[in-house]
Amino acid sequence: MKLQHSIFLVPCSILFLCCCSVSHKISRQANTILLKDTAISQGHIGISIYEPATNTYWYNYNADKYFIPASNTKLFTLYAGMKYLGDSLVGMKIMENENNICLFPTADPTLLHPDFKKQPVIEYLSTSKKNLWADRGNFKAKAYGTGWAWDDYNDSYMNERSALPVFGNNVVFSGTGEAIKGIPKSVISDSSHVVLLNNNPIEYINKVERDVHQNNFTIYAGGSENKNIVVPFITSVELAFKLLADTLHKDISLPGFHPPMNMNKSKTYLIHSQPSDSLFKPMMHNSDNLFAEQTLLMVSNERLGYMSDTDMIDTLLKNDFKDIPQKPRWVDGSGLSRYNQFTPQSFIYILEKLKNEFGLERLKTILSAGGEGSLKNYFKNDSSYIFAKTGTLSNNGTLSGFLVTKKGKLLIFSILVNHYQTGAAPVRIAVEHFLQQIRKKY
Repeated sequence: MKLQHSIFLVPCSILFLCCCSVSHKISRQANTILLKDTAISQGHIGISIYEPATNTYWYNYNADKYFIPASNTKLFTLYAGMKYLGDSLVGMKIMENENNICLFPTADPTLLHPDFKKQPVIEYLSTSKKNLWADRGNFKAKAYGTGWAWDDYNDSYMNERSALPVFGNNVVFSGTGEAIKGIPKSVISDSSHVVLLNNNPIEYINKVERDVHQNNFTIYAGGSENKNIVVPFITSVELAFKLLADTLHKDISLPGFHPPMNMNKSKTYLIHSQPSDSLFKPMMHNSDNLFAEQTLLMVSNERLGYMSDTDMIDTLLKNDFKDIPQKPRWVDGSGLSRYNQFTPQSFIYILEKLKNEFGLERLKTILSAGGEGSLKNYFKNDSSYIFAKTGTLSNNGTLSGFLVTKKGKLLIFSILVNHYQTGAAPVRIAVEHFLQQIRKKY
């Protein structure tokens, strides 16, 4: 028995020594490339590198400490969407009888969105001759998430959340001088106006500013190039259904009243809009915040029967993520909030969970590879070895994903950098160099 026990210990000892050796080598690389980097050393960094095949952490540095994750938060939202939204999104819930159709919003952000040319909800409603009625939907969220920067309201990455997003909850301005226009036009108030900086009617659009509390836009012309400018608008269910009615060229009775729909004489069914992955891919590749927020609200609508980001997050943490190594403070779907607090090991956890439940091949089409999406300026050489999600807020940069080494080993990594004083580029370059060295050596 003693001999057998000794024989059993030999491979375990070898594995332990190998792991220690790898960890020591990576520690030296991290110290040289990251920890002593002039940009990173002024802030804080957490690193975790894990090999799922052996269930082994190769390296941890502050890996159980909490950091602001920025858009790495979307990895948790992605899991919720992939698990609970099925193969295709529910674009609208319909209750229909002989003469009437009542429309129930589902939080789907693809309705009339310019990036989605096929519009099944529009196609269905266009062909119907029945009276159209609107329902508010069961929306229990707020337009903005907890901890969002209020003065970003005018920026295209901070759209309002809503029960019925239309046109991506954006107005797109284009044109020159006094001919500048916004689409959808009916969002713009009569008080909106164009300012010509040089009093030249052929000046290009330069910038657009919306009032904080109303859809009143000041459009400044004076730019040197022709471009589109995207500005979020203030949402309401009434406005959304009006924009839908304008598109259909049909009346829709606005929320507040709809005819009694006898359940025995009415049909209730769902109109599916888009393949789910067609939403998840731009959500991750382009780090689309509206898509992430609405994904969480769609999941809430499916699972809870109403739209609440806070209640859905609480449900996920108590059920799907109850075994997470360090319980996060998770407050929104997109990562716009600086109140979010996650550890590097929590991203190792969610990435392995995504891989195990949905497969790496599917994730490769959803996450950005090198040289594309939010990684378009990084990992361009031999780009197919990395599939990851970036995260960026002022003075905070993160990267978590999958890495394939030269020897074919699959690693999961998470590198969270907070509170540096430079721009993001120097930090991104240092992280890229560090991961490239790991790929080459192992």
